[in-house]
Amino acid sequence: MDQPRIRLGNDDVWLELARNGGDSWRISADWCSWLTADFTADLSAGEAVDFVARVLSHLRKPSRGGFSAAMAPGRNNPLTLKGEPAGDGFAFFVRLTPNGDDDVCHLQMEIDPIATSELFEEFGALHAALVD
Repeated sequence: MDQPRIRLGNDDVWLELARNGGDSWRISADWCSWLTADFTADLSAGEAVDFVARVLSHLRKPSRGGFSAAMAPGRNNPLTLKGEPAGDGFAFFVRLTPNGDDDVCHLQMEIDPIATSELFEEFGALHAALVD
């Protein structure tokens, strides 16, 4: 059985979250092959479901305002997505913090706008895979 995963972006700039099994997630990102991140994060099933549900709730809002969603609460957060309205979708600003450690380099990048319908489909599929 395939593990739950989501990939946002295009061939040049992308972010991928993929569960390795249990509470282990692989977080990978690439910005034009110049900046990359690839690390494992321990996230409970509840944290993952809550993160995806919060993103989906922001995508459902008719106000189309910007939003920010952190993967995990507190200082050990490996990923924060900040969505900004752009056309018929959202552009994302991504902040990755390997191991949630303040002493390591953070990767911050921007992902070009993605249509809201596509985002809703991708995050909806991830949510369904996590709650099954």
